[in-house]
Amino acid sequence: MIPFSQCPICGGEVDERVVEKLLRGGVNTAVVNARAEVCLRCGERLYSQKTVREFELIRAKLERQEVTEFQPMGQSFQVEKLA
Repeated sequence: MIPFSQCPICGGEVDERVVEKLLRGGVNTAVVNARAEVCLRCGERLYSQKTVREFELIRAKLERQEVTEFQPMGQSFQVEKLA
């Protein structure tokens, strides 16, 4: 998938996994399951260029409120700073 035999951050071994990624655009948030190479030492995630472009398209749709094709998951709330 990605041309890395080891992590470019720490040099650890990488393994292909399906990970959950949070994407924000404006006031909206989407949860996406995506393939990534994940470092087994430091946890760094490496995504393909195609996946990153898809993330950018989703963020843009979230900002423009074009969410009709997305599946609702509930509601989000902001909690003000605690004492």
